[in-house]
Amino acid sequence: MFAQFRGFTFRAFLMVILSIFFVFTSCDDTTDTLGVGMMPGSNFLTTQYKIYPVKTRSYEVGDSVLARTSTCYFGRFSDPETGTIIQSDFLSQFHVLENSHIADSLMVNDSIDDCYLRLFINSYVGDSLASFKLSVYPLDSVLDPDENYYTNIDPTKFYDEKKDPIVTKWFTISDRDVDEEMRWNKKIYSPHISIPMPIYFGQRIYEAYKRDTTLFQNTEKWINSDLPGSKGFYFKLESGDGAMAYISSSRFDLEFNNGDTQTTDSVAGFSFVSTEEVVQANRFDNRNLDVLLSDPTSTYLKSPAGIFTEATLPTSEINLNDTINQANLTFTRYNSINQQASFQLAIPKTLLLVRLDDYLDGYFERYSLVDNKTSYIATFNTKTNSYEFGNISKLITTILKEKANGKATANADKILLIPVEASYDSNKQLVRLTHDFSLTSARLVGGKDDVQLKVIYSTYLK
Repeated sequence: MFAQFRGFTFRAFLMVILSIFFVFTSCDDTTDTLGVGMMPGSNFLTTQYKIYPVKTRSYEVGDSVLARTSTCYFGRFSDPETGTIIQSDFLSQFHVLENSHIADSLMVNDSIDDCYLRLFINSYVGDSLASFKLSVYPLDSVLDPDENYYTNIDPTKFYDEKKDPIVTKWFTISDRDVDEEMRWNKKIYSPHISIPMPIYFGQRIYEAYKRDTTLFQNTEKWINSDLPGSKGFYFKLESGDGAMAYISSSRFDLEFNNGDTQTTDSVAGFSFVSTEEVVQANRFDNRNLDVLLSDPTSTYLKSPAGIFTEATLPTSEINLNDTINQANLTFTRYNSINQQASFQLAIPKTLLLVRLDDYLDGYFERYSLVDNKTSYIATFNTKTNSYEFGNISKLITTILKEKANGKATANADKILLIPVEASYDSNKQLVRLTHDFSLTSARLVGGKDDVQLKVIYSTYLK
């Protein structure tokens, strides 16, 4: 009985040795065979694993991406690590609710008492005590809600630059005019830039409303009324450096004193608000990007509207006769050089991988979402310090088929990595994809050092 057991063990051992022998004799210099399986009818399934080099480079955006966002950006920030400079200002229209009216109770003195523009700050990058100067100009041309506006928008097409601004304002993001105790009380104070406007400016709107109480019937009527401010404002950055404010909303307030001296707060008002129903157009200006674009040691990602990374997939080396089970592409980030800098830009959270041709053909203009066939998204993995696209096999197969059918373009193999903001519904389904306009930066392994495309094949042999 013991001999029989030993014989069974020996035969099993012999089969293992033979399997290993066949595995290694089937390998060549470029292919690692992961396993061999017996198939019915004497067919063999061989699973092979290959690594291909991928060329990458930094792709200049040229300050021109679709400026579709509900957040406005204002300020100027010099990146201490890369030496690049980004500055932004914006144009904004203002919305009124349907059939809005100024309450009769506010018309006690038949005049307004104050007029303000308020820019509410959601967050910021940089030094909250950095000083900035802004100017406010009324727009004299309508921003068309059906038009696509880009981050290189020319504000002079919408306001008269020969005229003086309505008002100028020096400010810091952390408003020093606000009581310190109030500043930290979120129940009664929302961080904002308060811009006093001339009384006559709001009074003209009020007088027009008294003549036509349907003036605020809808936003379209208000915008086309030719009253001061009805078409919106250009908030122009005049000077300053060191911070960038993320403005969640803007408000144009007409304030009235209702004559009630018995209350501590006798001021009420009527407000126009910036919302997604009207146009908000950011203008960005990136400077000193040439050093990064010409860096041969790596590639870069910079938002907003700065630098993407372009990769060229080596599809000419890939065999279409075999089944591609998986194709993994990982982009690793270099750690920041200056870890002790006072202000460091954030790392892009989400990247879109999309074909260069699709991007140039209006990917964002069409409100496209990822299809996991020719476009994919990946979030930054803090554990591996990388962006991992786990399986782009369908993209590679699509390109190979286009080449086989003679339908491939000159850019067929080229893809872009683009920082994006992804929005999801309550079921965690992707519902919106836009450019990331927050200040982010990442340096990636690439350039002279190839990125690796790892492919797993399956081949059936008779």
